[in-house]
Amino acid sequence: MSDSPPLAAGLAALEERLAHDLLTLNWRARPWLPVRSHAGQPVIDVLIIGAGQAGLAASMALAQQGIAAVLLDRAPADYEGPWATTARMETLRSPKELTGPALGVPSLTFRAWFEAQWGRDAWDALDKIPRLQWMDYLRWYRRVTEADVRNEHAVTAVRPRRGGLVEVQVQTPAGSATWLARRVVLATGRDGLGGPQIPAFMQGVDRSLWAHSSDVLDYATLAAKRVGVIGMGSSAMDSAGTALECGAASVDLIARRAAMPTVNKSKGSGVPGLTQGHHELPDAWKWRIRHYINAQQVPPPQGSTLRVSRHPHAFFHFGCAVQRVQRVGDVLHVSTSQGLFAFDFLILATGFAIDWAQKPEFASIAPHVRIWGERHQPPAGDEDRELFDSPDLGALFEFREKSPGACPGLDRIHCFCYPAALSHGTVSGDIPAISDGARRLASGIAGLLYAEDVEHHFAVLQAYAEPELLGHEWTPADTSQRVLQKP
Repeated sequence: MSDSPPLAAGLAALEERLAHDLLTLNWRARPWLPVRSHAGQPVIDVLIIGAGQAGLAASMALAQQGIAAVLLDRAPADYEGPWATTARMETLRSPKELTGPALGVPSLTFRAWFEAQWGRDAWDALDKIPRLQWMDYLRWYRRVTEADVRNEHAVTAVRPRRGGLVEVQVQTPAGSATWLARRVVLATGRDGLGGPQIPAFMQGVDRSLWAHSSDVLDYATLAAKRVGVIGMGSSAMDSAGTALECGAASVDLIARRAAMPTVNKSKGSGVPGLTQGHHELPDAWKWRIRHYINAQQVPPPQGSTLRVSRHPHAFFHFGCAVQRVQRVGDVLHVSTSQGLFAFDFLILATGFAIDWAQKPEFASIAPHVRIWGERHQPPAGDEDRELFDSPDLGALFEFREKSPGACPGLDRIHCFCYPAALSHGTVSGDIPAISDGARRLASGIAGLLYAEDVEHHFAVLQAYAEPELLGHEWTPADTSQRVLQKP
């Protein structure tokens, strides 16, 4: 048995502790923004698109600033983000000790949530956090932070307007609706400004015979089939492992790279100095750091790789560049630099691209967003398409105009998702520094909203009349009796 002091058992006790922590921290600061409307329609101060871990963290950080955000998510309740839908890893890659979206509140951490239910010994025995358990934690986080989430609300258009407003078109179960907001935060995840990266060799290939690793797919349909997986990263291992566990006859993983990377270079950059200082680095250093990590490639986790390699009918192929994919009957022939493969089904674990065409809801702003390719010219040999396409964001994750004045109000939209990495570092999506990013975003937005309403706030200051003293706390002296000499 553990010698650690016992913890109060159960979530009820933890939630009572959390409520007291938030009370003593004065977390939900009193509302201070003026209520706004436009043409009889209410105006939301901050509208967050996406209610996954980034959106929830941003909402909670804004609450600390006295700003009540509304979150819109297209998914049904409790299925926000990829964890219970398209993600297929057994456990998270991140170490269990990382505090994620807890924003510095101990009783809001995954560890507190876990120990309240299963105890300290179970925590000590835990290796990595199971994926679905992380989703359960986020469901709890949403509930205890009282996040105002509107599920099954799919955003269909985002349009900045003159006059300090952003118009957001939303499709809901009840029909189409228009929302107005002063600030919009895109907490839209890994593919936040695009979608799956589909190689050119897949053009024209029958969609019934292949899927991207991020697609919703019933892997049970792959039983007894020869499955090919293009890629050798985390999503490739997760897809291959799931296919094998669902009875695939064989799984061949095909990679262009000559060998499996074995060191996760991105972990070498995970220090507070870079988290806090990346945005202030010179352009050349930002590009150099992010390109180096991209070029070195992140290896799949050891557990994910062993999940695949334990199966005798799993095969790893390196130095095997795909040249062509062609349907022959009900089979796909995959021509590579090392020969021809035949598969019954193909999975593309080829990552994501910043591709505005895959996000039609952003069509009105896409042509106006300045990108890094228009800001910085890297040295020869350091070209990087992902970095080239990344948005050139301001200090508070806001989009900047390609041509000043061409899209008024564009800077009212804040990109708090993965494509912000080149401008800000990995503080807007990944678990390790999500709280740092959320605090930076929330405190900055609070300052912007105050500046916009400074006349209102000055009038409030002038009208403030709550007395500190009531007049009975002192007695005026007879000064003439106290001075040595009168003037």
